[in-house]
Amino acid sequence: MEEQKSVELNMDCLVNVLGRVEMDSLLFAVPYVCKSWYKVSLDPVCWKRLVFPHFEQMVMKRFMEVYQSIGPFSVTSFINSIVRRSNRLATALVLPDYCTKEALEYAADECPALKVLELPSDLLKRESSIIPELISKWRNLEQLRLERPPNLEEILHQISCHCKNFFGLSVIDSEVWENEVSAIVSLPNIKYLILRGTFIERKSLVMILQGCNKLELLDIRDCIGFEGDDELLNLASHINAFKLGGSTLSIWHDEYYCSYDSDCGYDYY
Repeated sequence: MEEQKSVELNMDCLVNVLGRVEMDSLLFAVPYVCKSWYKVSLDPVCWKRLVFPHFEQMVMKRFMEVYQSIGPFSVTSFINSIVRRSNRLATALVLPDYCTKEALEYAADECPALKVLELPSDLLKRESSIIPELISKWRNLEQLRLERPPNLEEILHQISCHCKNFFGLSVIDSEVWENEVSAIVSLPNIKYLILRGTFIERKSLVMILQGCNKLELLDIRDCIGFEGDDELLNLASHINAFKLGGSTLSIWHDEYYCSYDSDCGYDYY
């Protein structure tokens, strides 16, 4: 009996460890170490973090080489098969650019416990019309990372309505306008906000500093549209981690001047 308990404990520890390795290792290395590791690799707990690699052709080719007996395999089938391994227990999902609409919808239905979600720019652009509706299915969502989202305001509206535990937003390399800032401020429990590398106007930044009273981290480094000063620092005094460096009103290059035009984006002279 003691030996059996020891084996069970070791298996639990192994599940905990293997649940932290990268997906390609869990697919292509772990199952071939030994029979016990293969058995553990099938445990849904190992698949609670679904971080898909970003190189479609390489991943699919390797997957086909390892699993030759399964026959032809599409991108949708590949992503769905991985999501299925989590048995609806997945809490983190990082989708690749090559994700299809069908796979995205499947993930929305099969990941009800999702807390952390990351969507890349190409996927956001292609499927912008359905993503807000899918957000409403992830009611346990706590953190979201978006790259250049075309409909940020609509996504945030769905989060405000359906995701009561949401506290962390990251918007990278984008444009954040006043209406979208108003949507950010309307999130009642926002604690972590990353807007690094975005265009945001000073008045919008002031709205965030005055309206998001629960902020613990605000990262606005390398932004365009404002410059740091004592007034902003004073408004941010309630924030434990306020990251401001590198932001500027405009960008100077050696041969031309780059400024932001609200009608057409970046203008070069």
